[in-house]
Amino acid sequence: MIIRFFTSFVALLLVVNQGYSQKGNSFDIQKQIDYCAKQASKTLEVIPNDGTSPRTVPNGSSQWKFVNYKDWTSGFWPGELWYLYEATKDKKWEKEADKFTRFLTPLSVIKAADHDLGFQVFNSFGNGYRLTKNKEYKEIVLKIADTLATLFNPKVGTIQSWPHNKFGGHNTIIDNMMNLELLFWASKNGGSKTLYDIAVKHAETTMKNHFRPDYTSYHVLIYDFETGKKIKGQTAQGFSDESMWARGQAWAIYGFTMVYRETKDPKFLDFAHKLARVYLDKLTTEDLIPYWDFNAPNIPNEPRDASAAAIVSSALLELSSYTKDKKLKNEYLEKSKKMVVSLSENYQSRDINSAFLLHATGHKPAGSEIDCSINYADYYYLEALLRLQKIK
Repeated sequence: MIIRFFTSFVALLLVVNQGYSQKGNSFDIQKQIDYCAKQASKTLEVIPNDGTSPRTVPNGSSQWKFVNYKDWTSGFWPGELWYLYEATKDKKWEKEADKFTRFLTPLSVIKAADHDLGFQVFNSFGNGYRLTKNKEYKEIVLKIADTLATLFNPKVGTIQSWPHNKFGGHNTIIDNMMNLELLFWASKNGGSKTLYDIAVKHAETTMKNHFRPDYTSYHVLIYDFETGKKIKGQTAQGFSDESMWARGQAWAIYGFTMVYRETKDPKFLDFAHKLARVYLDKLTTEDLIPYWDFNAPNIPNEPRDASAAAIVSSALLELSSYTKDKKLKNEYLEKSKKMVVSLSENYQSRDINSAFLLHATGHKPAGSEIDCSINYADYYYLEALLRLQKIK
């Protein structure tokens, strides 16, 4: 979620820059960031002044659908604004980021409804504190880390993802890996050290139980509440219980890369490599933008998921910085760069709507947010651009 500054690898700069030429044209990162700023400015013009934020633009529409602070995606829009402030140093973006971040303040005084507090709060208040050192932001992040920790079940060893959904046991979804960053950060910035232990235990339990022998991820894992025993893996948003849902594998790659960053435990780095390997090996699309599920039955006539590509491109950029094998490091950089170029050249929304990207897929089995613009696709796309810019 939060951008980290990576060590410069002089030997890799040539590899990265080689990828900036496509169809004979130089890929201009700053031009893409300027495009995102232009689109975000258009979005600001249409947001109602009622505490809501933009979530999605349905296929065939040019109008955003807005959500309040309780929505799991509510942190992505303020996170985008903080990234634009980081990229431009323009006080306009700081002002708007602060405004939309503060709309999420009520999350600090209510019980945890689900695991998504990391997405909601670390992307908004967390990015805000990183860039401004505003103590009010820090206090809220620390409070909400404690709130998230209340969903941890020590008998199972994971944070329960959806207390409101009954799957016949304690449920944990792969998306939850992303929210561990909130706990790691809090434990290192004034919060309880127990938060660190919870995050590590959740990652270890997930690593042990949440994956098939080929390192593809289940979406949902069900555990026995009392014994902690694994009951079964299943899907919620993928094609089937045994299919590889694209965004789920993306969350896993990003999540375990982040866990290695926070722990420096080599077992998490090794696992992140395995997760990335199966994703890249199974990715057959020429432009490296996956179908919404790698096992969807009607490929190539299935929707793509630009959000999964954005998440993976950003994750691979970070993973490359921890990779000693030069050939593998180069592959991660080349593939992640190609994903970002592809998103920029063929998936930008431009004049269709004021989002950054088209062709993301949210929850196809439910018929929800199919082939549309979604705020989390935009967030990770902009993050990937900023990470590429730092490497360059």
